Amino acid sequence: MHEENPIIGKRGSRLAVSYPEIVKMQTEAIMTAAIEVKRETGNEPNISIMVPFVSSAREFANVRNTVEEAASGCFLAMGEEVDYSIGTMIETPRAAIIADKIAEKADFFSFGTNDLTELVYGFSREDTEPLIEEYLKKDLLDKNPFYTLDKNGVGSLIAMATNLGRKAKPKLKIGLCGDHGGDAETIEFCGKTEINYVSCSTLRIPGARLAAAQASIRASER
Repeated sequence: MHEENPIIGKRGSRLAVSYPEIVKMQTEAIMTAAIEVKRETGNEPNISIMVPFVSSAREFANVRNTVEEAASGCFLAMGEEVDYSIGTMIETPRAAIIADKIAEKADFFSFGTNDLTELVYGFSREDTEPLIEEYLKKDLLDKNPFYTLDKNGVGSLIAMATNLGRKAKPKLKIGLCGDHGGDAETIEFCGKTEINYVSCSTLRIPGARLAAAQASIRASER
């Protein structure tokens, strides 16, 4: 496969729709490993399969069907089953806007803030660092939106999508991942928005835990 601009091109769910055999292979690998672990340890792994970069409910449903068919075939071949959930990463503005439709078919959400920020701003992290630095110096931006979540723009989309998702499915589990997951201000925003968890790189976990604890204390004092 080859394309000139793969950064925002045929990847994520788009690749899965075009080449379902990739999804089948990945699903079979996950389920086979899970069953082997269950047999060896007696404990069943907690399996969450996340479909990235969706733009429509039908697109997500298409990939979900591929996952479920591959999982069923694997269970039949191995003579054993394990529980699993299938959710999606909300990374495109359109997915955020129609989050209620996607939530009807998804078991959980996770906001992929790196890509969502790129698409909301029309910035590419690959080549806009000098431009962002210039904007910061000229007071055209308060902070680098790739380090601290833009609450007014990207954050508004996240809050809207969270509300829409939970209207369709009140107990929908929602997370946030990306570079923002280790940022203290973003973690506090997540608490206010009732996002269940954040995900970040291992190096940022201690800071993320501290920020989450501090945000919880401040919320209890209000």
